[in-house]
Amino acid sequence: MRTVRDIKIFQNIPIVVRTAMNVPLDHGEVANIFRLKRALPTIQFLAERGARVVLVSHIGEAGTETLAPVARALGRLLPNVTFFGETIGPRVRDQIRNLLPGHILVLENLRRNKGEVGNDPAFAKELAALGDIFVQDSFDTCHRSHASIVGVPKLLPSYAGFVVAEEVRQLKQALIPTRPSLAVISGAKFSTKEAVLTKLLATYDRVFVGGALANDFLKAAGHEVGKSLVSSTVSDEIHQLLGNHKLVLPVDVVVATTGDLLAPHRDSEKRVVTIDQIRKDEVILDAGTRTRLFLDALTDDARTILWNGPLGKYEDGFVAATDDFAQVLARHKARSIVGGGDTIASIEKLRLLSQFSFVSTGGGAMLDFLAAGTLVGIEALG
Repeated sequence: MRTVRDIKIFQNIPIVVRTAMNVPLDHGEVANIFRLKRALPTIQFLAERGARVVLVSHIGEAGTETLAPVARALGRLLPNVTFFGETIGPRVRDQIRNLLPGHILVLENLRRNKGEVGNDPAFAKELAALGDIFVQDSFDTCHRSHASIVGVPKLLPSYAGFVVAEEVRQLKQALIPTRPSLAVISGAKFSTKEAVLTKLLATYDRVFVGGALANDFLKAAGHEVGKSLVSSTVSDEIHQLLGNHKLVLPVDVVVATTGDLLAPHRDSEKRVVTIDQIRKDEVILDAGTRTRLFLDALTDDARTILWNGPLGKYEDGFVAATDDFAQVLARHKARSIVGGGDTIASIEKLRLLSQFSFVSTGGGAMLDFLAAGTLVGIEALG
């Protein structure tokens, strides 16, 4: 895989960089700069060599959000950053022609144009017309067959940025773990996790399944899960994985009735129960005390620990198990590879980022890479 270090000429060359600027916003301002900080080395490398750096990215899912506040945040981290509120077209090309060597132009949200998600060849051609070279540095979207991921590399000489190159190197190593090894996979939607669970059960010594993902397994095992989030059907694949002796599930959980879900601080309304004590009117919110202790014990002799996804309904304020495991893992001497939005939110909140061996910028992309050993956006680079 060619990287930006293989580019021969930089000076005054317009280089289109697909970067990761899909960051959380709070009241119109950037609330978390983790991805921006990770993007800096590639941008700086190109700018310092005199390239005219054109940054393209998306923000949000709806296609209505703007990258203007993200450009402002980037401008506080780097000099010579400007924003232009369009993505393609003659006015954008004029902006690029007038861009000074070493300066950086952030263009508007790619997903404002339906051609991005639809991988429209015409939209990809318009993006390719913005530069002479393409750099892919948005690992978090490399599992998407979008125009800026798989379309543009067909039209321009293309290279991996430092983020993508490092993600590939680190995650390939994660697929050959030093043993004993432990993988912790949480989140939701078994259909999106089946492939990675199958792969990890073949390569890791123990695989703990938590969060909403565990609900599917508990239900398949015959346990009552009440009104907890589950997949629409219990598939044969879940039953097959249940038979694997490496698979580990929660032994107790935090539950509450549905009326208490909006008040995570009201501890008196919650209860910790074993997995055979869940009532029909209750929702599983978090891993229980015994599960947390059991999971901590699984890390004791592990030399490689892979973690993706929160252990509870993190987005609704049920963070105790996730935060506890983050602290345990941060103190551990094992090689630790972590990823996923809520996972990173936890370790950032606890100021533990530097305590992990590698923190992936990808959530779904990380899992897809671990499952397949590559991604469509990486394959597109040739």
